[in-house]
Amino acid sequence: MKWVWRILGVLVALLVVAFFVFRVPDTDPDEMRSKYGGEPSQFVEIGDGVIVHLRDEGPRDAQPIILLHGSSADLHTWQPWVDGLSDTHRLIRFDQVGHGLTGPDPEHDYSLGNFVSDIDEVADALGLESFILGGNSMGGAHTVAYALAHPDRVDGLILVDAGGADIQRESKGNIGFTIARTPVLNRVMEHITPRSLVAQSLEQSVSNQDVVTDEAIDRYWELLRYPGNRTATLHRFTGDRTPFSAEDVAGITAPTLVMWGDEDALISVDAATWFDTHLPASTLVIYSGIGHLPQEEAPEASIADVDGWLAEAFQTADEPAGSGPAL
Repeated sequence: MKWVWRILGVLVALLVVAFFVFRVPDTDPDEMRSKYGGEPSQFVEIGDGVIVHLRDEGPRDAQPIILLHGSSADLHTWQPWVDGLSDTHRLIRFDQVGHGLTGPDPEHDYSLGNFVSDIDEVADALGLESFILGGNSMGGAHTVAYALAHPDRVDGLILVDAGGADIQRESKGNIGFTIARTPVLNRVMEHITPRSLVAQSLEQSVSNQDVVTDEAIDRYWELLRYPGNRTATLHRFTGDRTPFSAEDVAGITAPTLVMWGDEDALISVDAATWFDTHLPASTLVIYSGIGHLPQEEAPEASIADVDGWLAEAFQTADEPAGSGPAL
Protein backbone atom coordinates (compact mmCIF):
# COMPACT_ATOMS: atom_id res chain seq x y z
CA MET A 1 0.00 0.00 0.00
CA LYS A 2 2.97 2.32 0.46
CA TRP A 3 3.33 2.79 -3.31
CA VAL A 4 -0.32 3.89 -3.55
CA TRP A 5 0.22 6.60 -0.97
CA ARG A 6 3.43 7.66 -2.69
CA ILE A 7 1.61 8.05 -6.03
CA LEU A 8 -1.18 10.02 -4.36
CA GLY A 9 1.39 12.22 -2.68
CA VAL A 10 3.10 12.89 -6.00
CA LEU A 11 -0.24 13.73 -7.64
CA VAL A 12 -1.17 16.14 -4.87
CA ALA A 13 2.24 17.78 -5.10
CA LEU A 14 1.85 18.15 -8.88
CA LEU A 15 -1.60 19.71 -8.44
CA VAL A 16 -0.24 22.18 -5.89
CA VAL A 17 2.62 23.11 -8.20
CA ALA A 18 0.22 23.47 -11.16
CA PHE A 19 -2.05 25.71 -9.09
CA PHE A 20 0.73 28.13 -8.28
CA VAL A 21 2.15 28.00 -11.82
CA PHE A 22 -1.16 28.75 -13.55
CA ARG A 23 -2.76 30.89 -10.85
CA VAL A 24 -3.67 34.36 -12.08
CA PRO A 25 -3.69 36.91 -9.24
CA ASP A 26 -6.15 39.75 -8.70
CA THR A 27 -5.37 43.06 -10.36
CA ASP A 28 -4.27 46.05 -8.32
CA PRO A 29 -7.28 48.31 -7.51
CA ASP A 30 -5.29 51.55 -7.72
CA GLU A 31 -3.85 50.57 -11.07
CA MET A 32 -7.29 49.64 -12.39
CA ARG A 33 -8.81 52.93 -11.22
CA SER A 34 -6.01 54.81 -12.92
CA LYS A 35 -6.47 52.86 -16.16
CA TYR A 36 -10.29 52.62 -16.35
CA GLY A 37 -11.58 55.22 -13.88
CA GLY A 38 -10.25 58.52 -15.16
CA GLU A 39 -12.33 61.48 -16.33
CA PRO A 40 -15.31 61.58 -16.56
CA SER A 41 -15.64 58.80 -13.99
CA GLN A 42 -17.19 59.39 -10.57
CA PHE A 43 -17.16 57.16 -7.50
CA VAL A 44 -20.44 57.58 -5.64
CA GLU A 45 -21.44 55.94 -2.36
CA ILE A 46 -25.00 54.61 -2.52
CA GLY A 47 -25.34 52.90 0.84
CA ASP A 48 -24.40 49.62 2.56
CA GLY A 49 -20.77 50.39 1.82
CA VAL A 50 -21.18 50.22 -1.97
CA ILE A 51 -19.15 52.79 -3.90
CA VAL A 52 -20.35 52.80 -7.49
CA HIS A 53 -18.15 53.66 -10.45
CA LEU A 54 -20.31 55.73 -12.81
CA ARG A 55 -20.16 58.18 -15.67
CA ASP A 56 -22.76 60.89 -16.22
CA GLU A 57 -22.35 62.65 -19.57
CA GLY A 58 -24.34 64.97 -21.81
CA PRO A 59 -26.59 67.99 -21.18
CA ARG A 60 -27.91 68.12 -17.61
CA ASP A 61 -31.24 69.53 -18.79
CA ALA A 62 -31.84 66.57 -21.11
CA GLN A 63 -33.97 63.60 -20.14
CA PRO A 64 -31.65 61.16 -18.29
CA ILE A 65 -31.00 57.71 -19.73
CA ILE A 66 -29.43 55.09 -17.42
CA LEU A 67 -27.68 52.22 -19.22
CA LEU A 68 -26.87 48.87 -17.56
CA HIS A 69 -24.16 46.54 -18.87
CA GLY A 70 -24.39 42.76 -19.13
CA SER A 71 -22.82 39.95 -17.14
CA SER A 72 -19.02 40.13 -16.80
CA ALA A 73 -19.00 43.44 -18.73
CA ASP A 74 -18.70 47.02 -17.46
CA LEU A 75 -19.82 50.55 -18.26
CA HIS A 76 -17.37 50.82 -21.18
CA THR A 77 -19.62 48.60 -23.31
CA TRP A 78 -21.79 51.70 -23.90
CA GLN A 79 -18.93 53.90 -25.14
CA PRO A 80 -20.10 53.86 -28.80
CA TRP A 81 -23.53 55.15 -27.75
CA VAL A 82 -21.98 57.81 -25.54
CA ASP A 83 -19.77 58.94 -28.44
CA GLY A 84 -22.77 59.14 -30.75
CA LEU A 85 -25.52 60.47 -28.48
CA SER A 86 -24.07 62.50 -25.61
CA ASP A 87 -24.05 65.79 -27.52
CA THR A 88 -27.84 65.89 -27.21
CA HIS A 89 -28.75 63.21 -24.64
CA ARG A 90 -27.81 62.73 -20.99
CA LEU A 91 -26.33 59.24 -20.64
CA ILE A 92 -25.58 57.66 -17.26
CA ARG A 93 -23.86 54.30 -16.95
CA PHE A 94 -22.37 52.49 -13.98
CA ASP A 95 -20.56 49.30 -13.05
CA GLN A 96 -23.05 47.10 -11.22
CA VAL A 97 -21.91 45.27 -8.09
CA GLY A 98 -19.53 42.40 -8.82
CA HIS A 99 -18.33 44.17 -11.97
CA GLY A 100 -15.77 46.71 -13.08
CA LEU A 101 -14.43 49.22 -10.59
CA THR A 102 -17.48 49.00 -8.34
CA GLY A 103 -16.29 45.58 -7.22
CA PRO A 104 -18.08 43.09 -5.00
CA ASP A 105 -21.13 43.74 -2.86
CA PRO A 106 -20.03 44.02 0.81
CA GLU A 107 -22.87 41.67 1.82
CA HIS A 108 -22.29 39.32 -1.14
CA ASP A 109 -25.87 39.96 -2.20
CA TYR A 110 -26.28 39.34 -5.92
CA SER A 111 -30.01 38.82 -5.87
CA LEU A 112 -32.20 40.49 -8.46
CA GLY A 113 -33.77 42.59 -5.73
CA ASN A 114 -30.40 43.99 -4.69
CA PHE A 115 -29.50 44.96 -8.25
CA VAL A 116 -32.87 46.74 -8.50
CA SER A 117 -32.22 48.57 -5.23
CA ASP A 118 -28.84 49.73 -6.50
CA ILE A 119 -30.44 51.28 -9.60
CA ASP A 120 -32.86 53.14 -7.35
CA GLU A 121 -30.03 54.37 -5.11
CA VAL A 122 -27.92 55.55 -8.04
CA ALA A 123 -30.91 57.52 -9.36
CA ASP A 124 -31.44 59.02 -5.90
CA ALA A 125 -27.76 59.94 -5.59
CA LEU A 126 -27.96 61.80 -8.90
CA GLY A 127 -31.22 63.52 -7.96
CA LEU A 128 -33.29 61.91 -10.71
CA GLU A 129 -37.05 61.80 -10.33
CA SER A 130 -37.63 59.69 -13.42
CA PHE A 131 -35.55 58.43 -16.33
CA ILE A 132 -35.33 56.11 -19.31
CA LEU A 133 -33.69 52.82 -18.33
CA GLY A 134 -31.84 50.54 -20.72
CA GLY A 135 -29.83 47.37 -20.40
CA ASN A 136 -27.99 44.69 -22.31
CA SER A 137 -28.25 40.98 -21.41
CA MET A 138 -28.22 40.72 -17.58
CA GLY A 139 -28.66 44.50 -17.50
CA GLY A 140 -31.78 44.09 -19.62
CA ALA A 141 -33.26 41.70 -17.08
CA HIS A 142 -32.46 44.22 -14.35
CA THR A 143 -34.16 46.89 -16.46
CA VAL A 144 -37.39 44.88 -16.68
CA ALA A 145 -37.28 44.04 -12.97
CA TYR A 146 -36.83 47.71 -12.09
CA ALA A 147 -39.75 48.73 -14.30
CA LEU A 148 -41.95 46.19 -12.51
CA ALA A 149 -40.86 47.40 -9.07
CA HIS A 150 -40.82 51.17 -9.78
CA PRO A 151 -43.13 51.94 -12.72
CA ASP A 152 -43.54 55.54 -11.52
CA ARG A 153 -39.84 56.32 -12.10
CA VAL A 154 -39.47 54.73 -15.54
CA ASP A 155 -40.29 56.92 -18.55
CA GLY A 156 -39.20 54.34 -21.08
CA LEU A 157 -37.16 51.16 -21.56
CA ILE A 158 -34.42 50.07 -23.96
CA LEU A 159 -33.87 46.29 -24.02
CA VAL A 160 -30.74 45.18 -25.87
CA ASP A 161 -30.54 41.37 -26.14
CA ALA A 162 -32.07 41.33 -22.67
CA GLY A 163 -32.27 38.41 -20.27
CA GLY A 164 -35.41 37.27 -18.50
CA ALA A 165 -37.75 36.15 -21.30
CA ASP A 166 -39.83 33.05 -20.57
CA ILE A 167 -38.82 30.98 -23.58
CA GLN A 168 -37.48 27.51 -24.16
CA ARG A 169 -34.17 27.84 -25.93
CA GLU A 170 -30.92 26.03 -26.53
CA SER A 171 -28.00 28.40 -26.37
CA LYS A 172 -24.84 27.66 -28.35
CA GLY A 173 -23.07 28.52 -25.15
CA ASN A 174 -20.18 30.60 -23.97
CA ILE A 175 -17.15 28.92 -22.44
CA GLY A 176 -16.76 31.49 -19.67
CA PHE A 177 -20.42 31.32 -18.64
CA THR A 178 -20.42 27.51 -18.87
CA ILE A 179 -17.45 27.25 -16.51
CA ALA A 180 -19.05 29.77 -14.13
CA ARG A 181 -22.08 27.46 -13.82
CA THR A 182 -20.09 24.22 -13.42
CA PRO A 183 -19.52 23.05 -9.83
CA VAL A 184 -15.87 22.55 -8.77
CA LEU A 185 -14.63 23.96 -12.08
CA ASN A 186 -16.03 27.37 -11.21
CA ARG A 187 -14.05 27.31 -7.96
CA VAL A 188 -10.89 26.82 -9.98
CA MET A 189 -11.82 29.81 -12.15
CA GLU A 190 -11.68 32.01 -9.06
CA HIS A 191 -7.90 31.56 -9.16
CA ILE A 192 -7.00 30.32 -12.64
CA THR A 193 -8.42 32.67 -15.27
CA PRO A 194 -6.24 32.76 -18.38
CA ARG A 195 -6.56 35.65 -20.79
CA SER A 196 -7.20 33.15 -23.61
CA LEU A 197 -10.38 32.00 -21.84
CA VAL A 198 -11.70 35.57 -21.71
CA ALA A 199 -10.81 36.08 -25.37
CA GLN A 200 -12.66 32.93 -26.41
CA SER A 201 -15.69 33.87 -24.33
CA LEU A 202 -15.89 37.30 -25.99
CA GLU A 203 -15.42 35.80 -29.46
CA GLN A 204 -18.33 33.43 -28.82
CA SER A 205 -20.58 36.30 -27.70
CA VAL A 206 -20.39 38.37 -30.88
CA SER A 207 -20.75 37.90 -34.62
CA ASN A 208 -18.84 41.03 -35.58
CA GLN A 209 -15.34 39.95 -34.56
CA ASP A 210 -13.99 43.44 -35.16
CA VAL A 211 -15.03 44.30 -31.58
CA VAL A 212 -12.76 41.56 -30.18
CA THR A 213 -9.70 43.77 -29.91
CA ASP A 214 -6.68 43.32 -27.65
CA GLU A 215 -7.85 46.38 -25.73
CA ALA A 216 -11.32 44.89 -25.15
CA ILE A 217 -9.92 41.51 -24.09
CA ASP A 218 -7.51 43.17 -21.65
CA ARG A 219 -10.33 45.22 -20.12
CA TYR A 220 -12.60 42.21 -19.62
CA TRP A 221 -9.72 40.14 -18.23
CA GLU A 222 -8.34 42.79 -15.90
CA LEU A 223 -11.71 43.92 -14.51
CA LEU A 224 -12.87 40.34 -14.01
CA ARG A 225 -9.81 40.01 -11.78
CA TYR A 226 -10.57 43.21 -9.86
CA PRO A 227 -10.51 42.03 -6.21
CA GLY A 228 -13.73 40.19 -5.39
CA ASN A 229 -15.23 40.17 -8.90
CA ARG A 230 -14.38 36.54 -9.68
CA THR A 231 -16.02 35.35 -6.47
CA ALA A 232 -19.01 37.59 -7.24
CA THR A 233 -19.28 35.97 -10.68
CA LEU A 234 -19.44 32.55 -9.04
CA HIS A 235 -22.21 33.69 -6.70
CA ARG A 236 -24.24 35.21 -9.55
CA PHE A 237 -24.07 32.17 -11.79
CA THR A 238 -24.91 29.71 -9.05
CA GLY A 239 -27.93 31.71 -7.87
CA ASP A 240 -31.50 31.10 -9.00
CA ARG A 241 -33.08 33.23 -11.70
CA THR A 242 -36.78 32.98 -12.51
CA PRO A 243 -37.92 34.28 -15.91
CA PHE A 244 -40.52 37.02 -16.08
CA SER A 245 -44.08 35.95 -16.73
CA ALA A 246 -46.04 37.18 -19.72
CA GLU A 247 -48.57 38.68 -17.30
CA ASP A 248 -45.91 40.70 -15.49
CA VAL A 249 -44.36 42.05 -18.68
CA ALA A 250 -47.80 42.92 -20.07
CA GLY A 251 -48.21 45.32 -17.14
CA ILE A 252 -45.29 47.50 -18.25
CA THR A 253 -46.91 50.41 -20.09
CA ALA A 254 -43.81 52.54 -20.67
CA PRO A 255 -42.68 52.84 -24.31
CA THR A 256 -40.01 50.22 -24.95
CA LEU A 257 -37.40 49.78 -27.66
CA VAL A 258 -36.44 46.12 -28.11
CA MET A 259 -33.14 45.68 -30.00
CA TRP A 260 -31.60 42.32 -30.90
CA GLY A 261 -28.87 40.69 -32.94
CA ASP A 262 -30.33 37.85 -35.01
CA GLU A 263 -27.17 35.77 -34.49
CA ASP A 264 -27.12 36.08 -30.69
CA ALA A 265 -25.70 32.77 -29.46
CA LEU A 266 -26.40 33.52 -25.78
CA ILE A 267 -30.01 34.72 -25.81
CA SER A 268 -31.95 33.64 -28.88
CA VAL A 269 -33.72 36.20 -31.03
CA ASP A 270 -36.91 34.33 -30.03
CA ALA A 271 -36.64 36.29 -26.78
CA ALA A 272 -36.94 39.54 -28.76
CA THR A 273 -40.21 38.30 -30.25
CA TRP A 274 -41.42 37.27 -26.78
CA PHE A 275 -40.78 40.72 -25.32
CA ASP A 276 -42.29 42.46 -28.35
CA THR A 277 -45.39 40.27 -28.15
CA HIS A 278 -46.09 40.88 -24.46
CA LEU A 279 -44.95 44.49 -23.96
CA PRO A 280 -47.92 46.77 -24.76
CA ALA A 281 -45.91 49.70 -26.17
CA SER A 282 -42.88 48.10 -27.81
CA THR A 283 -40.88 48.80 -30.95
CA LEU A 284 -38.77 45.94 -32.28
CA VAL A 285 -35.50 46.25 -34.21
CA ILE A 286 -33.55 43.19 -35.37
CA TYR A 287 -29.94 43.47 -36.62
CA SER A 288 -28.90 41.03 -39.32
CA GLY A 289 -25.53 39.34 -38.84
CA ILE A 290 -25.10 40.74 -35.33
CA GLY A 291 -24.59 38.85 -32.06
CA HIS A 292 -25.09 39.62 -28.38
CA LEU A 293 -23.71 43.18 -28.28
CA PRO A 294 -25.47 45.37 -30.91
CA GLN A 295 -24.36 48.54 -29.12
CA GLU A 296 -20.77 47.59 -29.94
CA GLU A 297 -21.19 45.41 -33.04
CA ALA A 298 -23.53 47.78 -34.91
CA PRO A 299 -22.90 51.18 -33.30
CA GLU A 300 -24.05 53.44 -36.13
CA ALA A 301 -27.28 51.54 -36.80
CA SER A 302 -28.17 51.13 -33.12
CA ILE A 303 -27.42 54.80 -32.36
CA ALA A 304 -29.67 55.91 -35.20
CA ASP A 305 -32.46 53.62 -34.00
CA VAL A 306 -32.22 54.87 -30.41
CA ASP A 307 -32.16 58.49 -31.56
CA GLY A 308 -35.18 57.99 -33.81
CA TRP A 309 -37.15 56.11 -31.16
CA LEU A 310 -36.48 58.79 -28.55
CA ALA A 311 -37.70 61.51 -30.89
CA GLU A 312 -40.85 59.59 -31.79
CA ALA A 313 -41.74 58.16 -28.38
CA PHE A 314 -41.15 61.32 -26.37
CA GLN A 315 -42.24 64.12 -28.68
CA THR A 316 -44.51 66.63 -26.97
CA ALA A 317 -48.14 67.06 -27.94
CA ASP A 318 -47.63 70.51 -29.48
CA GLU A 319 -44.70 69.50 -31.66
CA PRO A 320 -45.11 68.40 -35.26
CA ALA A 321 -44.66 64.68 -35.85
CA GLY A 322 -41.03 63.67 -36.20
CA SER A 323 -39.56 66.79 -34.62
CA GLY A 324 -39.04 65.42 -31.11
CA PRO A 325 -37.83 67.31 -28.05
CA ALA A 326 -34.22 68.15 -27.36
CA LEU A 327 -33.54 65.25 -25.00
